[in-house]
Order: sequence, then C-alpha cells, then structure tokens
Amino acid sequence: MKKVSSYIMEHFWGYLIAVLCLVVGVALDMLSPQLTKLMIDDVILGGRRDILNWLLIGFLIVGLGKCVFMYVKEFLFDVMSSKICAQMRRNLFRHLQGLSADFYDRNNTGELMARVKEDVDHIWDGLSYVGMLLIEVTVHTVLVLTCMYRLSPVLALIPTGAMLFCGILAIFLERRLDQVYGEISEENAKLNTVAEENLAGVRTVRAFAREKFEINKFLSHNKRYYELNMKQSRIFVKYHPLFTLVTKLLPLVVLLAGGVMVMQGEAAGGNTFTRGSIFTLGSLGAFVEYSNNIVWPMEMLGWLTNSFSSAVASNRKLKKIYGETPSIQEEEIPRRLEDVKGEIAFEQVSFCRDKTEILKDISFHVSPGSTLGIMGATGSGKTSMVQLLQRLYDCTAGRILLDGTDIRSLSLGQLRENISVVTQDVFLFSDTISDNVRLGKQALTDFELVKSASQAAQASEFIEKLESGYDTVIGERGVGLSGGQKQRISIARALAKRNPILVMDDSTSALDMETEAAIQKTLNELPDTTKIIIAHRISAVCHADEILFLEDGRIAERGTHEDLLAKKGLYYETYQLQMGGAVYAD
Repeated sequence: MKKVSSYIMEHFWGYLIAVLCLVVGVALDMLSPQLTKLMIDDVILGGRRDILNWLLIGFLIVGLGKCVFMYVKEFLFDVMSSKICAQMRRNLFRHLQGLSADFYDRNNTGELMARVKEDVDHIWDGLSYVGMLLIEVTVHTVLVLTCMYRLSPVLALIPTGAMLFCGILAIFLERRLDQVYGEISEENAKLNTVAEENLAGVRTVRAFAREKFEINKFLSHNKRYYELNMKQSRIFVKYHPLFTLVTKLLPLVVLLAGGVMVMQGEAAGGNTFTRGSIFTLGSLGAFVEYSNNIVWPMEMLGWLTNSFSSAVASNRKLKKIYGETPSIQEEEIPRRLEDVKGEIAFEQVSFCRDKTEILKDISFHVSPGSTLGIMGATGSGKTSMVQLLQRLYDCTAGRILLDGTDIRSLSLGQLRENISVVTQDVFLFSDTISDNVRLGKQALTDFELVKSASQAAQASEFIEKLESGYDTVIGERGVGLSGGQKQRISIARALAKRNPILVMDDSTSALDMETEAAIQKTLNELPDTTKIIIAHRISAVCHADEILFLEDGRIAERGTHEDLLAKKGLYYETYQLQMGGAVYAD
C-alpha cells in the first residue's frame, strides 16, 4: 500500500503553493491588529490624521489579499485532495480485483463497499478541509503567539497557557475517539452488508415472508450504529464545552490584565516597559484582536481532532486490505501459449479448502474439440473442478495441464481469456442486452455476431419481442427476466466470446427440454471447441465423448453413455429416476 505521504509527494508542488498561499494569507491577517494599534495610538490618541488614509488603504489591501490567497489555498487543497482520493480509490479497487477468490470467501460485499466508499471519503476529508485547517491552525497559532510575545511577553503567557490546556484536551479527546471510530467503521460495514443483501434478495425475503425478521435484523444493526455514534457524541460533548469555555474567557482575561497594565503605565507617567516596549492602549487593542484571532483555532481543535481520528481509523482499515496478498500468483515470467487448442488434462488432482477435502485423485484427459460430461450429486465437487481449471483456486496435489503445459506456469490473463464459463447462478449487469452479450469480448463491435450468438443460444426470439430489442436495459442481476431467459443470455455471452474451451456448469437447468436440445445441437456444431458440460440431467451429457460421475469428490464411474448404462451403477440409477425406465433415444 502506498502511504498517504507518497500520494502527497506526487502532488508536492500543488501542496507547496497551497501552503505558501496559506502562510501569506495568515500573515496578512496578522497585519490587521498592527494597523489597529497604529490607528489607536497615532491617529485617535496622537492626532496624526495624515496617515489615516494610508491606514484605511492598508486595511483594504490586507482584506483583499487575504481573500485572494485564501481562495487559491482552498482551491488547490480541494484539487489536490480530489486527485489523490481518486487515485486511492482506483488503486484500492485494482487491489481488490487482483485478490484471489478465497479473500471474497472471507469478506462480504457490504464491508468492501464501506472500505471503497466511506473510508476513502474520510481520508479525502483528512487531506482536504481537515488537513488544510490543521496546517492553518498550526501556522496561525505560531504567528499569533509570535506577535503577542513581541507586544508583551508577560501578557502572552495567558493565551499560551490556554493553548497548552486545549492541546492536552485534544490529545485526550483523540485517544477516546480513536477506538470509537474503529467500532463505528466496523458497524457501518455490517449495516451496509445487511442492506445490500436484503435489497438484492428482496424477492426471496418476500417469498418466505421474512420481512419482519429482516427488518428487525436491520434495526438491530442500525441501533448499534446509533449507539456508537451517540457514544462518539457523548465523548465529544464532554470535552467540547471546555474548549468553548477557554475561548470565551480568554479575550476577557486578556482585556482585564492588559487594561491593568495600561493603567499602571499611565499612572507611572508612561514609564512602564515590557521588554523595552511601552504597553499602550493601541498595544492592548492589537493584543485583544490577536486573542480573538487565537480563539477560533482553539475552538476548532475539538472538531478537527474528531475528524482526523475518523481519517486515521479509515486509513487503518485500508492498510488491513492492502495487507492481503493474492493466494494465486503468476510466475515471475509466465509462459504464453502461441495458439491455445483446448487440450485439458487433470493428473491426480486433489483439492482441500478450509481443511475439508473436496476432490481426491481426479484424473482425466479431454482432447481438443471433444466433449466431457460431468455428473454427480450436489456437493460432489463438480464446480470445484471448473474453479481449479480457471485457477480461482490451486489444487493441493497433482497438476492441471492446458495443451500439455501446467496452468500454474501460464499467465492468468491468457488462461482465463481462453475459457468461457456459463454458470447456473447467472450474473447480468444493469445494462443493455447487447452489452451483456458483449461482456465476454469487449472488442466485439459487429452486431451480427451478437445476434448470431443470441440465435445459437435460443435467446433471439424473446429478445426481439422486447420493445427495444437488443438495446433493452435489463435490471440489476437481470431483474425482469425469467431464469431461462437469463441463462440463454449468459450462454450467448459465452458463445460470442468464441474461445477454444467452453464450460457449461449446470447452465441449462432452467430451460425446457426443447430449448436444451436445440442448444445441445449448437454445441455439437462447435468441432474446434473443447466442451465441459456439468449437469444433473442425463439429456445434457449423454452425447459427450466421456462422462465422469463424481461421488464424494472422487470419480466413481466413467465412460460413454452406453458404457455407463451397461454398468448399471450410479449413472444407471440416475437414468432410471429421470427417464422413468424408458429407453433413451438420441
């Protein structure tokens, strides 16, 4: 993970100019009390009206200069912080995209959404408005105290003590808030997860009449989130009145103490010196103005500490994600096949996940252009074989070969780009049907290819009946389409990609027998494509060159449709259940 300081250094000159403008703006603000001192001592008390116009011009120049430099300062801080946070969000998203499937097995979507959105926004605040004010408060305080000590070191001890008191309060406040912000961030992620799951699965919730249960679950997390925010508020409210009390009393105490010093000087005939300087009425006026100037930094300390703690907590969350590394790694110099033919071989492959054995000693060979059928009960490891082929996970024993090359030595990009996978759980994006079909091959610009792939997937008939046809925007995850329609679009997406390997993972389960037969005919007309068909239906795999029947992660039976029927084993039993004892005809 790049440190925040690294991002800042990339925009060093922008921040440098912004800080210089800030310093100039604050310095101009420090001139105003000096002009006030001259106005009181020289014009009002001294009667020098000849310099009045110049002093008024000075006030005008100070005001205009402060406006210009402070505007440039805020503009540059906003621009730089916006660029940095756009980079941070981009880099975080790229890092998330590069993590392996096991990371997403351990982390939910709502939490990751909170990291990408809310936590980056908190850091954004820390780098823009909050960060700018922290620098401004520091510069402002240093310059104000310098000016105060030049006027009266004795009187300056009062605001110095007040600043130290507020600084100690700010440290205590930051320590108390730091832990609370960590808890708020965690609960915010849980709240996002519950909301995201319920909005995505609203139809399931209603189908099982779980509205009341889900509402109560959401309300429990919402209550916890509310309680944590109230805890934060109670801590803030406990300390903030002390900041306010100090800022309200400081000008009054300065005025009283300074007034005594002025009167003592007048009583002594103007011979009272403060480090060689006479403390005049004008000096008192300037000092009171400086004390009013130092009030707002002390008032801001509590709020700034609050916001800065939030940014620090969010940065800590991002560091945790950046600490994750992909479990699936490419070789330093991966091999690249010149022409992928689609020959697949599993050699004594075993796979364990979370100490659970999923596959054991799986071996088979699929020649280019041939078809492999895989059957088995739910949980027998069928889908895991596909995930291993794509290297979403790595096998714990054995090896998988593509065109005679161990896939662990290949580029992940080339491996996955040459495999089209159609899953039972179809994911469609909230976009046009045409763009969803193109998803498999973004460079696909020929609409005729989109149309022909849809026809091959038996999807064109219902698509063309829609009001906008292929330009119809479908809802999130294909809302508004039936399960069979979504599966056909997903099949069209895979066919449009025209890869040498096509995997159908129970992808015709929602189709009627007639549509499934038509798609099977289409698959048979792809002689140069290696096909792996995972299914529960006999009709989906009966034409395969070889059929594997898995049981408890092992190959229990293998052979052609006729061979397996003759064995009268697990495949035969499944056949009897599905066909009702009828003889299956091609």
